Amino acid sequence: MTSVTATARTGRRSGGRSGKPPDHGAWFLVLPALIPILVLSVGPLLYGIALAFTDSQAGRTAPTQWTGLLNFRDLLHDTLFWESFRIGLLWAVGVTVPQFLLALGLALLLDQNLRFRWLARALAIIPWAMPEVVVGIMWRLVYNPDAGILNETIGDLGLGDGRGWLTGLGTALPAVIVVGVWAGLPQTTVALLAGLQNTPHELHEAAAIDGAGAWRRFRTVTWPALRPVALAITALNFIWNFNSFALVYVLTNGGPGGKTRLPMLFAYEEAFRYGQFGYAAAMGCVMVAVISVFLAFHLVARLGGGEDT
Repeated sequence: MTSVTATARTGRRSGGRSGKPPDHGAWFLVLPALIPILVLSVGPLLYGIALAFTDSQAGRTAPTQWTGLLNFRDLLHDTLFWESFRIGLLWAVGVTVPQFLLALGLALLLDQNLRFRWLARALAIIPWAMPEVVVGIMWRLVYNPDAGILNETIGDLGLGDGRGWLTGLGTALPAVIVVGVWAGLPQTTVALLAGLQNTPHELHEAAAIDGAGAWRRFRTVTWPALRPVALAITALNFIWNFNSFALVYVLTNGGPGGKTRLPMLFAYEEAFRYGQFGYAAAMGCVMVAVISVFLAFHLVARLGGGEDT
Protein backbone atom coordinates (compact mmCIF):
# COMPACT_ATOMS: atom_id res chain seq x y z
CA MET A 1 0.00 0.00 0.00
CA THR A 2 2.82 2.26 0.91
CA SER A 3 4.65 1.59 -2.37
CA VAL A 4 1.46 2.17 -4.35
CA THR A 5 0.92 5.45 -2.60
CA ALA A 6 4.52 6.48 -3.19
CA THR A 7 4.24 5.53 -6.85
CA ALA A 8 1.05 7.53 -7.17
CA ARG A 9 2.66 10.51 -5.50
CA THR A 10 5.70 10.21 -7.78
CA GLY A 11 3.44 10.03 -10.79
CA ARG A 12 1.49 13.06 -9.70
CA ARG A 13 4.71 14.96 -9.05
CA SER A 14 6.27 14.09 -12.39
CA GLY A 15 3.01 14.68 -14.17
CA GLY A 16 2.63 17.97 -12.44
CA ARG A 17 6.11 19.11 -13.56
CA SER A 18 5.63 18.03 -17.16
CA GLY A 19 2.17 19.52 -17.34
CA LYS A 20 3.18 22.79 -15.78
CA PRO A 21 2.28 25.71 -18.03
CA PRO A 22 5.25 27.70 -19.41
CA ASP A 23 6.30 30.66 -17.34
CA HIS A 24 5.74 33.59 -19.69
CA GLY A 25 7.01 35.91 -17.00
CA ALA A 26 10.57 34.66 -17.68
CA TRP A 27 10.49 36.47 -21.03
CA PHE A 28 10.25 39.78 -19.22
CA LEU A 29 13.46 38.94 -17.37
CA VAL A 30 15.45 38.36 -20.59
CA LEU A 31 13.91 41.22 -22.57
CA PRO A 32 16.41 43.86 -21.32
CA ALA A 33 19.25 41.76 -22.78
CA LEU A 34 17.29 40.56 -25.81
CA ILE A 35 16.07 43.93 -27.09
CA PRO A 36 19.55 45.46 -27.69
CA ILE A 37 20.61 42.30 -29.55
CA LEU A 38 17.52 42.40 -31.76
CA VAL A 39 17.77 46.15 -32.41
CA LEU A 40 21.55 46.48 -32.85
CA SER A 41 22.51 43.10 -34.37
CA VAL A 42 19.63 41.10 -35.80
CA GLY A 43 17.77 44.12 -37.20
CA PRO A 44 20.68 45.57 -39.23
CA LEU A 45 21.61 42.07 -40.41
CA LEU A 46 18.11 41.43 -41.76
CA TYR A 47 18.01 44.93 -43.28
CA GLY A 48 21.34 44.31 -45.02
CA ILE A 49 20.14 40.98 -46.41
CA ALA A 50 16.96 42.60 -47.72
CA LEU A 51 19.00 45.45 -49.24
CA ALA A 52 21.06 42.94 -51.23
CA PHE A 53 17.96 42.08 -53.27
CA THR A 54 17.26 45.70 -54.29
CA ASP A 55 18.80 48.37 -56.53
CA SER A 56 19.31 50.79 -53.64
CA GLN A 57 21.68 53.64 -54.57
CA ALA A 58 22.80 56.89 -52.96
CA GLY A 59 21.20 60.10 -54.17
CA ARG A 60 18.49 58.32 -56.11
CA THR A 61 15.11 60.03 -56.31
CA ALA A 62 13.19 57.06 -57.74
CA PRO A 63 11.83 54.45 -55.30
CA THR A 64 14.03 51.45 -54.59
CA GLN A 65 13.03 48.43 -56.65
CA TRP A 66 13.18 44.75 -55.79
CA THR A 67 15.66 43.15 -58.23
CA GLY A 68 15.83 39.59 -56.91
CA LEU A 69 19.18 37.87 -57.50
CA LEU A 70 20.47 40.48 -59.98
CA ASN A 71 23.20 41.80 -57.61
CA PHE A 72 24.42 38.25 -56.92
CA ARG A 73 24.50 37.42 -60.64
CA ASP A 74 26.58 40.56 -61.23
CA LEU A 75 28.92 39.51 -58.44
CA LEU A 76 29.58 36.18 -60.17
CA HIS A 77 31.08 38.07 -63.13
CA ASP A 78 32.83 40.79 -61.09
CA THR A 79 36.50 39.89 -61.41
CA LEU A 80 37.54 42.76 -59.11
CA PHE A 81 35.43 41.36 -56.29
CA TRP A 82 36.83 37.84 -56.64
CA GLU A 83 40.34 39.27 -56.82
CA SER A 84 39.70 41.09 -53.55
CA PHE A 85 38.28 37.84 -52.19
CA ARG A 86 41.51 36.03 -53.12
CA ILE A 87 43.55 38.78 -51.47
CA GLY A 88 41.34 38.52 -48.39
CA LEU A 89 42.00 34.79 -48.10
CA LEU A 90 45.76 35.33 -48.57
CA TRP A 91 45.68 38.03 -45.92
CA ALA A 92 43.62 35.94 -43.46
CA VAL A 93 45.80 32.82 -43.83
CA GLY A 94 49.04 34.84 -43.99
CA VAL A 95 48.20 36.58 -40.73
CA THR A 96 46.51 33.74 -38.83
CA VAL A 97 49.14 31.01 -39.28
CA PRO A 98 52.30 33.00 -38.35
CA GLN A 99 50.34 34.71 -35.61
CA PHE A 100 49.46 31.37 -34.03
CA LEU A 101 53.00 29.94 -34.31
CA LEU A 102 54.62 33.05 -32.84
CA ALA A 103 52.00 33.31 -30.10
CA LEU A 104 52.49 29.64 -29.22
CA GLY A 105 56.24 30.12 -28.86
CA LEU A 106 55.76 33.29 -26.82
CA ALA A 107 53.15 31.63 -24.58
CA LEU A 108 55.46 28.67 -23.94
CA LEU A 109 58.23 31.10 -23.01
CA LEU A 110 56.03 33.20 -20.73
CA ASP A 111 54.79 30.04 -19.02
CA GLN A 112 58.31 29.30 -17.77
CA ASN A 113 59.43 30.43 -14.34
CA LEU A 114 61.71 33.23 -15.53
CA ARG A 115 62.91 36.38 -13.83
CA PHE A 116 60.87 39.47 -14.63
CA ARG A 117 58.20 37.28 -16.15
CA TRP A 118 55.56 39.81 -15.06
CA LEU A 119 57.36 42.53 -17.02
CA ALA A 120 57.61 40.37 -20.13
CA ARG A 121 53.89 39.58 -19.93
CA ALA A 122 53.05 43.26 -19.58
CA LEU A 123 55.22 44.21 -22.58
CA ALA A 124 53.76 41.39 -24.67
CA ILE A 125 50.21 42.76 -24.44
CA ILE A 126 51.06 46.40 -25.25
CA PRO A 127 49.94 46.12 -28.91
CA TRP A 128 46.58 44.90 -27.63
CA ALA A 129 46.04 48.22 -25.83
CA MET A 130 46.65 50.27 -28.97
CA PRO A 131 43.74 51.17 -31.31
CA GLU A 132 44.09 49.86 -34.85
CA VAL A 133 44.26 53.38 -36.25
CA VAL A 134 47.21 54.21 -33.99
CA VAL A 135 48.91 50.94 -34.97
CA GLY A 136 48.43 51.77 -38.63
CA ILE A 137 49.86 55.29 -38.29
CA MET A 138 52.82 54.00 -36.28
CA TRP A 139 53.70 51.37 -38.88
CA ARG A 140 53.30 53.87 -41.71
CA LEU A 141 56.07 55.83 -40.04
CA VAL A 142 58.16 52.66 -39.73
CA TYR A 143 57.67 51.89 -43.44
CA ASN A 144 58.20 55.50 -44.55
CA PRO A 145 60.51 55.34 -47.61
CA ASP A 146 62.39 58.55 -46.73
CA ALA A 147 62.65 58.66 -42.95
CA GLY A 148 61.31 55.28 -41.79
CA ILE A 149 63.34 53.33 -39.27
CA LEU A 150 63.19 50.20 -41.42
CA ASN A 151 64.90 51.79 -44.45
CA GLU A 152 67.39 53.57 -42.22
CA THR A 153 68.31 50.26 -40.58
CA ILE A 154 68.68 48.58 -43.97
CA GLY A 155 70.90 51.44 -45.13
CA ASP A 156 73.04 51.30 -41.96
CA LEU A 157 73.57 47.57 -42.45
CA GLY A 158 74.64 48.14 -46.04
CA LEU A 159 71.79 46.06 -47.46
CA GLY A 160 70.64 48.66 -49.97
CA ASP A 161 68.78 51.93 -50.16
CA GLY A 162 65.45 50.57 -48.94
CA ARG A 163 62.18 50.98 -50.77
CA GLY A 164 58.58 52.09 -50.47
CA TRP A 165 57.23 49.04 -48.69
CA LEU A 166 53.60 50.10 -48.72
CA THR A 167 53.66 51.47 -52.26
CA GLY A 168 55.42 48.62 -54.07
CA LEU A 169 53.21 46.14 -55.93
CA GLY A 170 55.21 43.18 -54.64
CA THR A 171 55.84 44.36 -51.09
CA ALA A 172 52.59 46.03 -50.02
CA LEU A 173 50.67 42.85 -49.05
CA PRO A 174 53.60 41.17 -47.18
CA ALA A 175 54.27 44.47 -45.36
CA VAL A 176 50.63 44.73 -44.31
CA ILE A 177 50.59 41.08 -43.22
CA VAL A 178 53.58 41.73 -40.93
CA VAL A 179 51.61 44.51 -39.24
CA GLY A 180 48.56 42.27 -38.91
CA VAL A 181 50.61 39.53 -37.25
CA TRP A 182 52.16 42.02 -34.82
CA ALA A 183 48.84 43.67 -33.94
CA GLY A 184 46.98 40.41 -33.27
CA LEU A 185 49.75 38.60 -31.41
CA PRO A 186 48.80 39.63 -27.83
CA GLN A 187 45.27 38.22 -27.68
CA THR A 188 46.39 34.92 -29.21
CA THR A 189 49.28 34.72 -26.73
CA VAL A 190 47.02 35.44 -23.76
CA ALA A 191 44.51 32.77 -24.84
CA LEU A 192 47.22 30.14 -25.35
CA LEU A 193 48.95 31.10 -22.09
CA ALA A 194 45.66 30.62 -20.22
CA GLY A 195 45.37 27.17 -21.80
CA LEU A 196 48.93 26.29 -20.80
CA GLN A 197 48.37 27.33 -17.21
CA ASN A 198 45.38 25.00 -16.98
CA THR A 199 47.61 22.02 -17.85
CA PRO A 200 48.39 20.04 -14.64
CA HIS A 201 52.08 20.29 -13.81
CA GLU A 202 51.92 16.80 -12.32
CA LEU A 203 51.59 15.38 -15.84
CA HIS A 204 54.78 17.16 -16.93
CA GLU A 205 56.61 15.90 -13.85
CA ALA A 206 55.42 12.34 -14.43
CA ALA A 207 56.47 12.46 -18.09
CA ALA A 208 59.88 13.87 -17.13
CA ILE A 209 60.37 11.08 -14.57
CA ASP A 210 59.56 8.57 -17.34
CA GLY A 211 62.38 10.07 -19.38
CA ALA A 212 60.33 12.08 -21.87
CA GLY A 213 62.20 14.96 -23.48
CA ALA A 214 60.87 18.48 -24.05
CA TRP A 215 59.41 17.73 -27.51
CA ARG A 216 57.76 14.50 -26.34
CA ARG A 217 56.27 16.24 -23.28
CA PHE A 218 54.88 18.95 -25.56
CA ARG A 219 53.46 16.40 -27.99
CA THR A 220 51.89 14.05 -25.44
CA VAL A 221 50.98 16.36 -22.55
CA THR A 222 50.90 20.02 -23.55
CA TRP A 223 49.34 19.89 -27.01
CA PRO A 224 46.38 17.57 -26.12
CA ALA A 225 45.46 19.95 -23.30
CA LEU A 226 45.98 23.05 -25.43
CA ARG A 227 44.28 21.83 -28.60
CA PRO A 228 40.70 23.02 -27.80
CA VAL A 229 41.95 26.52 -27.04
CA ALA A 230 44.20 26.51 -30.11
CA LEU A 231 41.35 25.49 -32.43
CA ALA A 232 38.97 28.05 -30.98
CA ILE A 233 41.40 31.00 -31.13
CA THR A 234 42.56 30.04 -34.62
CA ALA A 235 39.00 29.97 -35.94
CA LEU A 236 38.20 33.31 -34.32
CA ASN A 237 41.43 34.87 -35.61
CA PHE A 238 40.67 33.73 -39.15
CA ILE A 239 37.23 35.33 -39.00
CA TRP A 240 38.52 38.56 -37.47
CA ASN A 241 41.35 38.80 -39.99
CA PHE A 242 39.11 38.07 -42.97
CA ASN A 243 36.79 40.88 -41.84
CA SER A 244 39.61 43.34 -41.14
CA PHE A 245 39.10 46.89 -42.27
CA ALA A 246 40.60 49.72 -40.18
CA LEU A 247 44.21 48.54 -40.10
CA VAL A 248 44.58 48.00 -43.86
CA TYR A 249 42.52 51.12 -44.62
CA VAL A 250 44.92 53.30 -42.62
CA LEU A 251 48.04 51.60 -43.99
CA THR A 252 47.34 51.47 -47.72
CA ASN A 253 43.66 52.32 -48.35
CA GLY A 254 43.59 49.20 -50.50
CA GLY A 255 46.48 50.20 -52.76
CA PRO A 256 48.70 50.13 -54.62
CA GLY A 257 46.64 49.02 -57.61
CA GLY A 258 44.23 47.10 -55.39
CA LYS A 259 46.97 44.75 -54.14
CA THR A 260 45.77 45.11 -50.54
CA ARG A 261 42.08 45.68 -51.22
CA LEU A 262 40.35 43.25 -48.87
CA PRO A 263 36.68 42.29 -49.47
CA MET A 264 35.53 44.56 -46.65
CA LEU A 265 37.38 47.50 -48.22
CA PHE A 266 35.86 46.70 -51.61
CA ALA A 267 32.35 46.64 -50.13
CA TYR A 268 33.03 49.92 -48.30
CA GLU A 269 34.11 51.62 -51.54
CA GLU A 270 31.06 50.35 -53.42
CA ALA A 271 28.73 51.58 -50.68
CA PHE A 272 30.20 54.91 -49.58
CA ARG A 273 32.33 56.01 -52.54
CA TYR A 274 30.10 54.93 -55.42
CA GLY A 275 26.78 54.77 -53.54
CA GLN A 276 25.87 51.22 -54.64
CA PHE A 277 24.21 50.16 -51.40
CA GLY A 278 22.38 47.14 -52.82
CA TYR A 279 25.47 45.79 -54.55
CA ALA A 280 27.63 46.32 -51.45
CA ALA A 281 25.03 44.55 -49.33
CA ALA A 282 25.20 41.56 -51.70
CA MET A 283 28.99 41.47 -51.15
CA GLY A 284 28.40 41.44 -47.41
CA CYS A 285 25.96 38.54 -47.76
CA VAL A 286 28.52 36.52 -49.72
CA MET A 287 31.18 37.15 -47.06
CA VAL A 288 28.78 36.14 -44.27
CA ALA A 289 27.96 32.95 -46.20
CA VAL A 290 31.64 32.08 -46.60
CA ILE A 291 32.35 32.65 -42.92
CA SER A 292 29.29 30.59 -42.00
CA VAL A 293 30.53 27.67 -44.14
CA PHE A 294 33.94 27.93 -42.48
CA LEU A 295 32.33 27.91 -39.04
CA ALA A 296 30.15 24.93 -39.98
CA PHE A 297 33.22 22.91 -41.01
CA HIS A 298 34.95 23.94 -37.79
CA LEU A 299 31.98 22.89 -35.62
CA VAL A 300 31.54 19.61 -37.48
CA ALA A 301 35.25 18.85 -36.99
CA ARG A 302 34.96 19.61 -33.27
CA LEU A 303 31.82 17.55 -32.79
CA GLY A 304 33.32 14.69 -34.79
CA GLY A 305 36.44 14.76 -32.62
CA GLY A 306 34.51 14.62 -29.35
CA GLU A 307 34.47 17.03 -26.46
CA ASP A 308 38.24 17.25 -26.12
CA THR A 309 38.85 18.58 -29.64
